[in-house]
Amino acid sequence: MASLVGNVLIGQSGGPTCVINQSLVGIVEEAVGKREVRNVYGAVHGIKGVLEERLIDLGRESKETLEAVAVTPAAALRSVRKKPTREECERALAIFQAHDIRYFFYIGGNDSAETAHILNELAVAKRYELRLFHVPKTIDNDLRVTDHCPGFGSAAKFVACATAGDNLDNRSLPGIKVNIVMGRNAGWLTASSVLAKQHEDDGPHLIYVPERAFSIDAFIADVDRVYKQFGRCVIAVSEGVHTADGKLLLESKEVDSHGNVQLSGSGALGDHLAGVIKQRLGEKLRVRADTFGYLQRSFAGVWSEVDAAEAREVGRTAMRAALGGEHAHGSIVMKRAAGKDYAIRYEVTDLKNVAKETRPMEPVYLAGDNGVTQAFVDYARPLLGKLPTLRRLSDFPVAKKLS
Repeated sequence: MASLVGNVLIGQSGGPTCVINQSLVGIVEEAVGKREVRNVYGAVHGIKGVLEERLIDLGRESKETLEAVAVTPAAALRSVRKKPTREECERALAIFQAHDIRYFFYIGGNDSAETAHILNELAVAKRYELRLFHVPKTIDNDLRVTDHCPGFGSAAKFVACATAGDNLDNRSLPGIKVNIVMGRNAGWLTASSVLAKQHEDDGPHLIYVPERAFSIDAFIADVDRVYKQFGRCVIAVSEGVHTADGKLLLESKEVDSHGNVQLSGSGALGDHLAGVIKQRLGEKLRVRADTFGYLQRSFAGVWSEVDAAEAREVGRTAMRAALGGEHAHGSIVMKRAAGKDYAIRYEVTDLKNVAKETRPMEPVYLAGDNGVTQAFVDYARPLLGKLPTLRRLSDFPVAKKLS
């Protein structure tokens, strides 16, 4: 494929993460100074910014600023949830032509990959030469083809650390605690709460994910059993849990442009489950519920160094792939090398392989209807980086003086 000279444009889309800006900076640093690249621009608020011609010059940013932005959570270019219409895609392409955009990188999840796929098909139909790449990110870890997604490791670390602290709180003042974790169709993030366990009796004692049908009767029986065993119970529940007929336990009427039902930002599910527990097992029980909500996505100070390095590398890889000429479009995926030691290689897959569809947890990672297996722990553990070590008192007994 012949060398293509023009400008680079980068956009960020979907839910922010702790490391999404690592990918942004990875693209910029790999692009600046290349003979094929004249300017490096950013679209403010993704495809919406493209349509409004809200572009900024990233090539003028200092290395110091870029490195500081790289370790700052959330989308520096600001994000968007928008599925463009055919007419809007045609306008976007016209704007690309007006600004001589020959390289477009869209950092996002499966909906962003779908947008990139639509734009690429139109560019091909219009015979506009464009290198278009989807750069993966999502805390949900639900993109197909890839081993895991940039952003997941840091969010999983937050969930594990928050659950570990919550478990210690629950051990101090025993009761029943319900934590609602993000996860619409896939339970990867909720399952990562298992990394909080350092002792046999640590929570989470029960984990519920969308890959298994949720029964309120079985849930209550599980809670009752664990509470009788330990005198307390810590529970992790995906926001997308549903009954056997596929109906969400609690469903909002609010949807985005991709048709996704609004789930986060409300404590309704946790309050509902806490209410049912008290109703079924006893009003005097100490039952509490928290919704981790948006805190999981961009919590400053809790991020995985492994995740950050990989997020930077997927950005670099995307730019190198675009300049290399072997691929005119695609999505960057990570493949785990076989063997005992953790290692990742980076490849390019077709946009259609990632667009729209989500990847659920494989059955090998699920233990019944309320837990995860050691195989999942082995899969997730390298992605979170260093976790805190939590110690207990030895509880050396003092002999009683009075009977």
